[in-house]
Amino acid sequence: MKKILSILLGIVLVSIGVIILNHSQIVTGGTAGLALNLSYLFSSPFSIIFFLVNIPFYIFSVMRMGWKFTLSTICSVSLLSLFTMVNQWLPDFTIPIWLGAISGGLIIGVGLSCLFANGSSLGGANILALFLHKRYNLNPGTTTFIFDFIIVITSLYTVGIVKGLASILSIAILSMVISSFKNRIADKEAVVEPKIKKKYVVKRGVTATQ
Repeated sequence: MKKILSILLGIVLVSIGVIILNHSQIVTGGTAGLALNLSYLFSSPFSIIFFLVNIPFYIFSVMRMGWKFTLSTICSVSLLSLFTMVNQWLPDFTIPIWLGAISGGLIIGVGLSCLFANGSSLGGANILALFLHKRYNLNPGTTTFIFDFIIVITSLYTVGIVKGLASILSIAILSMVISSFKNRIADKEAVVEPKIKKKYVVKRGVTATQ
């Protein structure tokens, strides 16, 4: 139950972050950024485009990450699409570009970290980042930044130079948050494991003495 609630919290946070970026007219990376970019280009709802863009990545996920992870990702993507539909009923307002970039990047980074820590993702580059982390122990924050940077560069046509730079700032903050969470989790595991081993050795020693 705790895992499900953590995933839901992550999706809600990412949804809020995407809405902030949307009202700042800037993009983010991955399939969310690609979907935002296409929504600006074709004046279409983000929620529908985001769901469609992720479909090809589900095939890769099934082949490389398994059905359990894929189903969790599909549910997360579907919920994010559903939650971001709320934006259609919000009043029209504008968030300053740099404020939106910083706050949106922070909130999305925390949300994605919640998803990663609980065996889920939001498709696209997230799937690849987790796959490379599991297989080659590559930092998911670094992988996410590389792919996000490519998406943002390709979006300069639709958002312009200034908003493009703000988008790069946003993904840099997002990636740093993910890396920070990843390092904290690794540090906790490193502390807990020696304690378990020490306890096991002491127990064996007591048994041997008896």
